[in-house]
Amino acid sequence: MDISLERRRAGTAGIHPLVVARLGARRFRKTAMLAAGSSLGENLLFLVDYLVRFVRVAVLLAIWRVVLPHHGTISGMTLGAVLTYTLIAEVFADQLAGQTQLASDFWEGTVTTRFLQPTGLVAHYVSDMCGRWIVGFVLFSVPLLLVAPLLGVNPLPASPVAAALFAVSVALAVSVGVALDFVFAALTVALEQPVWLVMRLRIAIGAILSGSLLPLALLPWGLGNVFAWLPFASMASAPLQIYVGTGAPLPLLAIQLGWSLVLWPLAFWLGRAYRERMVGYGG
Repeated sequence: MDISLERRRAGTAGIHPLVVARLGARRFRKTAMLAAGSSLGENLLFLVDYLVRFVRVAVLLAIWRVVLPHHGTISGMTLGAVLTYTLIAEVFADQLAGQTQLASDFWEGTVTTRFLQPTGLVAHYVSDMCGRWIVGFVLFSVPLLLVAPLLGVNPLPASPVAAALFAVSVALAVSVGVALDFVFAALTVALEQPVWLVMRLRIAIGAILSGSLLPLALLPWGLGNVFAWLPFASMASAPLQIYVGTGAPLPLLAIQLGWSLVLWPLAFWLGRAYRERMVGYGG
């Protein structure tokens, strides 16, 4: 059993469930704030990364304007929808990636200390991930949304209903992404492969199959219709389609929910099966 889980149960035995929930929320919030502060203090070069991301989205928008016709649709998407899709994909890039610090902790050999935290392993990594999102959202995502009109892009969702369903879809996308993160981490241990080899493979596959870089509808030979059923599409393509109004929300949400229900039991099972074989690299 998870050591942190045993400690948490021992420390909250006999306490009212509402108090336990408040304690859990407080731990989550504190961990998130610590992660946000540490990401600011680690290295100011992250500001250069934000500048590169801004240039990248500007270049992508320019390419789409050259490649796509200004009138009519291609695979059910207008130029305006593709531009909004591309912009929002970059605004919510961190959320749609669903990647925790698990790979870094493997490499640095610090993953074992995570088991000693007063929260569960998954909750700790998720709170740490959410904290790191704060800095990027404030310093990059919000400014990008504000300058969107200057880039000739309408950043608004297709409708108020689409905005609400997009929020639900992003939550499911994060769930699927984090579950995949733990699945790939367990497979790294099981296959005894270098951490960065497996994680970079996951990132490369995800960039193509998730639809975060290129809308799946624009892929040739109907490949987008096939990739739409894969879990990677539930991480980015589904919420982005809902946002721009080019996909049926209910089926997309159902697929996301289905993958979440499948992947989390698999992640927990793999975690229990290979935890004893875990090896910390470096550190």
